[in-house]
Amino acid sequence: MFDVVRRLTMLQNDPTAAVARSADLVLWSRLGSAYSPAQLHDAIDEQALLELRGMIRPAEDLALYRAEMAEWPGRPPLGDWQEDLREWVDVNNGCRLDILARLRADGPLAARELPDTCVIPWRSSGWSNNRNVTKMMDFLVQRGEVAAAGRRGANQLWDLAERVYPDEEVPFDEALRIRDERRLRALGIARARAAESPGEPNDVPAAGEPAVVEGVKGQWRVDPELLDRAFTGRAALLSPLDRLVYDRKRMTELFEYDYQLEMYKPAAKRRWGYWALPILSGDRLVGKLDAAADRKSGVFVVNAIHRDVPFTKAMTAAVQHEIEDLASWLRLDLAPATGHFGSFQR
Repeated sequence: MFDVVRRLTMLQNDPTAAVARSADLVLWSRLGSAYSPAQLHDAIDEQALLELRGMIRPAEDLALYRAEMAEWPGRPPLGDWQEDLREWVDVNNGCRLDILARLRADGPLAARELPDTCVIPWRSSGWSNNRNVTKMMDFLVQRGEVAAAGRRGANQLWDLAERVYPDEEVPFDEALRIRDERRLRALGIARARAAESPGEPNDVPAAGEPAVVEGVKGQWRVDPELLDRAFTGRAALLSPLDRLVYDRKRMTELFEYDYQLEMYKPAAKRRWGYWALPILSGDRLVGKLDAAADRKSGVFVVNAIHRDVPFTKAMTAAVQHEIEDLASWLRLDLAPATGHFGSFQR
């Protein structure tokens, strides 16, 4: 498991579990049924893996983020939005100090156990409006002052970063270079420049070597270690948050694959399903699996298998095997909604 996380550089720790939590599903897709979610939970509890801004990373990799944290909200010149963030934290410095003092005395603690003494509330048109502790904690994590420290039931626990993070720190520019190189190694090929993405960049500036993707504009970079390596593909069911498909623009350009995560759409407007899993076959993305884990009834329901290309008999058998293995791993009975594979759709 640790080798997979290191190779991928991180796992997105999203709580959605229509099939399984994304981090667990990513590891299952690589390791199969030998992987147990308890392995990941134990590694986080033991701080062999750490959570940083919603991403689970190897503990040793935190050294690559400490210098950036120290320069929060970023290196000059700052944008107006960065200045606004710094001003809000500065104005509410009393609340910041109160939270740190409470954690120092009693941590780890859940966010609801921390004091809200902000003098100016956080204003937003979204769900975070007036969620002062939530926003302050987000910024304290970005500043390297607070860190995720496991869970108590469903509640995320927080503590002082000095109690959680390793002491090592890699200088800012060197850390960025290493992170770019690791990101490219995980992706294989990526753009030199891409639109800014929250949490984890989708580009790799100068890492690797220049590459040209036939029929696709723009500057690409490739990991040279992969150029002469033989490739043997297989069928796999992917989390919608798997990094292979997370950058939808890259996914469309490289795989010519049409996909959107539809959990936020009204049911009547969904084409593929609430939490449809991309289907990989060899080096192609070939369809989507609309399925759900009904844990109350003890069944794994396959609503539809949407084919983007005609499936051969071998592809059908391989995808069926993955579905059966997924149901077994979830410890659920396989119960397709419309017959075992009668739900294949174009």
